Amino acid sequence: MTEPLVVLASASPRRRELLTLAGIRHEVRPANIDESYLAGETPQQHAERLAREKASAIDVPGAVIVGSDTIVVVDGDVLGKPRDRAHAAEMLRRLSGRSHVVMTGVAVRYDGRLVSELVEVGVTFRVLSEGDVQRYIDTGEPMDKAGAYGIQGFGATIVDRVDGDYFAVMGLSLARLVRLFGQLGLGYAFGPITSG
Repeated sequence: MTEPLVVLASASPRRRELLTLAGIRHEVRPANIDESYLAGETPQQHAERLAREKASAIDVPGAVIVGSDTIVVVDGDVLGKPRDRAHAAEMLRRLSGRSHVVMTGVAVRYDGRLVSELVEVGVTFRVLSEGDVQRYIDTGEPMDKAGAYGIQGFGATIVDRVDGDYFAVMGLSLARLVRLFGQLGLGYAFGPITSG
């Protein structure tokens, strides 16, 4: 049994934290890909395709490459990262007091094979006052996150309910990741990843 190198093809500190939480030793090598939508692509197809492209963009012989992408969808519209404060406020007002869907694509490439899955999670916000919106933006937390919030930080105080995989909302479904490892013949020993 050997322990192959695991490479996270993402610059997200939250994804790195989650791998560390699960005891998975890894290196970070962010993938530089075009995240534009393709014509006719659904949000589900988009999130899973980007995860697969990230996992495919990094080439480290013998390594296990992990790619992931997370989007926020409300009323069929995808909410990406806000352009500025006004855009973040617009998103937060739209999500206030209602439910939306977080979609996280997870992909793993190893030994010439690539497997992936999509996880969909329902998230419901409490009603936010205009003061809540502005004070949350003042923290700076919304500015680099899809949907203008992060569930693991200050944003935890504006989420009323999560229906599904909490870690997928953070950016990486650990349960799906372990299942994908298994599909590629890799073992998860509650920490190390093993092959052979």
